[in-house]
Amino acid sequence: MIPLKGRKIAIVGGAGFIGHNLSLELKRQGADVEIVDGLEVNNLMTFMSADCIVKNKDIYLRMINERLAMLRDNGIPLHVQDAREYHQLNKILSKIQPQVIILLAAVAHADRSNKDPHSTFDHSLRTLENALDYARSSEKGTQVEHFVYFSSSMAYGNFPKDGFVTEETPCDPLGIYGALKFAGEKIVTSYNQAFNIPYTIVRPSALYGERCVSRRVGQIFIENALQGLEVTVNGDGSDRVDFTYIDDLMSGVVCVLTNENSRNQVFNLTYGDSRSISDMGNLLKESFPDVKVKYVPKDRLTPSRGTLSVDKARKMIGYNPQWPLEKGFRKYIEWYKGFWK
Repeated sequence: MIPLKGRKIAIVGGAGFIGHNLSLELKRQGADVEIVDGLEVNNLMTFMSADCIVKNKDIYLRMINERLAMLRDNGIPLHVQDAREYHQLNKILSKIQPQVIILLAAVAHADRSNKDPHSTFDHSLRTLENALDYARSSEKGTQVEHFVYFSSSMAYGNFPKDGFVTEETPCDPLGIYGALKFAGEKIVTSYNQAFNIPYTIVRPSALYGERCVSRRVGQIFIENALQGLEVTVNGDGSDRVDFTYIDDLMSGVVCVLTNENSRNQVFNLTYGDSRSISDMGNLLKESFPDVKVKYVPKDRLTPSRGTLSVDKARKMIGYNPQWPLEKGFRKYIEWYKGFWK
């Protein structure tokens, strides 16, 4: 086991939904965490722009400012820097001298990726290559000991007919987002082959939780219900997704960072039990009995998904998810009600 206390960790893209939660958790466990984030992609600069026409924009600005306040109150340094700028990122990382780099910088939404592939490529692969190039350079005195890359369940593409994948299931991504995530995985493993950089690739799925501004399905459900609006479901509601509450992902990343067995491995870090969209809708109706649901055709670039096995993570690094949908989504609804007021 590797202790987190005093461990120097740089999180590139660390002011986003996953990143700020992870930074706070690692800080609580004694790590020395610093963040590099341009605050541009789905963040402060996006929602402050006059060109940004997004439903509930003011709510999202409040959430982002709350994130930044929590980071500040916990003494977590934030370097506001676009990670696509190679020399500036290199300069900041050289100052931090991290033992661990966690790469989160990306366009974190499949629909947006398919509509704007150039920006997605730029913010996903260019940032990754810049961070990896720092990690492999011997000019920094000591090589980075561990590089953690956040991929996605979308790398699998359409799940097999049984709706179940393991880390050994061949990846055949559908659309720009999944393709770039899988390309990122290949780049990470190639740097390991060429420069012996220890890595871990993490594949989350259908994340939800407090202070997310990505308008994922659960978030849209709750916001529409709070406003007395109709809830729209893509498909007939039977599609199954491995919904994962943010706290389970955080506990999984801690397992990755503290266990030597995680080196040079790929892990599904999800709840590990898919649920239907209708299941989520039924939980929503417990809090909002009058909510109306409308069904519309499913987008052709949305793969058929299901359960991601977490057996490998359980056995190798002691991962133990604790938040089934009934527990996590209900907690999320109650938080949203309070925040909305």
